[in-house]
Amino acid sequence: MSHTTVLKARWILPMTPGCQVLEQHALVIQGERIAAVLPQAQAASAYPDAEQVDLGQHVLIPGLINAHTHSAMSLLRGVADDRALMDWLQNHIWPLEKQWVSDDWVYQGSLLSAAEALRGGVTYLNDMYFFPKAMARAALDSGIRAGVSINVIDFPTGYGSGPDDYIAKGLEAYEQYKGEALLDWTSAPHAPYTVSDETFVKLRQLSEQHGLQMHCHIHETQDEIEGSLKQYGVRPLERLHKLGLLNERMIAVHMVHLDEAEIELIAKQGTHLVHNPSSNLKLASGVAPVKALEAAGVNTVLGTDGAASNNRQDMFAEIRAAALLAKGITGDPLTVSARTALEMATIRAARAMGREADLGSLEVGKLADVVAVSLDALECRPVYHADAQLVYVAGREHVSDVWVNGRRVLQQRQLTTIDVPALLDRSEAIVTQMKAGR
Repeated sequence: MSHTTVLKARWILPMTPGCQVLEQHALVIQGERIAAVLPQAQAASAYPDAEQVDLGQHVLIPGLINAHTHSAMSLLRGVADDRALMDWLQNHIWPLEKQWVSDDWVYQGSLLSAAEALRGGVTYLNDMYFFPKAMARAALDSGIRAGVSINVIDFPTGYGSGPDDYIAKGLEAYEQYKGEALLDWTSAPHAPYTVSDETFVKLRQLSEQHGLQMHCHIHETQDEIEGSLKQYGVRPLERLHKLGLLNERMIAVHMVHLDEAEIELIAKQGTHLVHNPSSNLKLASGVAPVKALEAAGVNTVLGTDGAASNNRQDMFAEIRAAALLAKGITGDPLTVSARTALEMATIRAARAMGREADLGSLEVGKLADVVAVSLDALECRPVYHADAQLVYVAGREHVSDVWVNGRRVLQQRQLTTIDVPALLDRSEAIVTQMKAGR
């Protein structure tokens, strides 16, 4: 018989369609799945022998899904601030990566990001980076769920010699780890300006062959679009559409610069869009047209991007920014409600990852990825609407406990799977070496 745990909280926000905040309810975890959501009095009589976790003035929510990040880049947090994207990439990030990135570097950076994520209520990282075996190990060692990428770019790096080498190494990692319950895999071309038509088609075929989602930066800057017009005679989205890439498998990241026809196209094709408000603001790339995307029915979700460009891997900050930015830019206070912003980080994100049947909401039969957020602090009081409180008031510092796949990985703000002092020592040693070698 699998272990049974009853979580009792003042509020539960299941994030199922039409279901509002439940009060004085309990969530029952059996093994790795949710067995029941019911009033606390009923839970006490139905599960008398279960482990009881009384969370008091907390709200239980589904684990947050960070739909776009570069986990290893936590080791580059703050290395090159206040720069435009191409200057940031070409003159700072890419040279540093070429010099320093290795299997161990990626593992340490990814473990650091996993620790930050779990302490911020994030139970799933959709990652994009090289050395996927290192990311896979970091996810498994920390107990976080991850989308690991078969990441491809059209020029040599410290990881590989070119597209075919990246694909071969990515497939080798996929074959080694594909049975792991915590890991999904994506076919991940970096961006239209770094990937050729031939490579895009190979990655589309790989996605189709193995049933993988695709994960790609698209329409991040105006420079990208102008470069595509010069080189290919069309905007990047039109090029990718002609190559057969725009469909329900595609997770299109950034998508800041879109015209009406492009919004209609991605809505029709079922393409998912990852809005990265903080990163796009910091790099002055612009703001995705979320109101128009919502009106068209595009499945818009949220990501932090990497710690080198954000610099916080903080999904509570992205949820709040998504709600506020949409209002401020459009002059419409009704656009991107608190509920919508929370959906972007939970049930909608699960849909984008192809995992809606198992993740993204607190429903019987789904995997037990559960986050407890304390609304007990004076900064969080009073509480009129617990769901809006999560968006406009609470922050990641109010996350107290986290379960992933039924396992308690954060207990009263303490990580149960990671030796934090040792992790910080190793990370600091790497950064000291980098500073000395620059």
